[in-house]
Amino acid sequence: MQKQSYGQQPLKTKIYLDTTVVSALFDSRTPERMTQTQQFWRNIDDYNVFISELVIDEIKGATQPLQDNMLSKVVDFTSLSTTDEVRGLATAYLENEIFPEKYFDDALHTALASVNQIGILLSWNFTHLVKIKTRRMVALINTIHNCIPIEIITPPEL
Repeated sequence: MQKQSYGQQPLKTKIYLDTTVVSALFDSRTPERMTQTQQFWRNIDDYNVFISELVIDEIKGATQPLQDNMLSKVVDFTSLSTTDEVRGLATAYLENEIFPEKYFDDALHTALASVNQIGILLSWNFTHLVKIKTRRMVALINTIHNCIPIEIITPPEL
């Protein structure tokens, strides 16, 4: 076992944020969720944070000043591209009825984290992402497609 020498920083846990996490920072309609997200955000520097072009596009669909507020929160994060491999895995999720075709973007968020070997996808989407059936089926399809298993959780679970 290799010992860590003094002065080395421990590896940060990689996390992928979907748009619901960023928007929850400003969503006063759900005060508890907003507070929990803000508490999580205070420690955001403890993680290696990834978003995607898809997250940026979804943020750009928001009204002003919300759009600018959300963009300012993600400007320093690594943004991932949607590749053919990502689209292929997302399509496999649809073919296996994990996500309805109408919600292909949810499949893309999941595939982006999976293909890029980001073990944790954070979301507040309880309809399609943060639920046991989705977690189990994604793990199965990821195994078939030689991708790592990922955890799909909410910010407080982290």
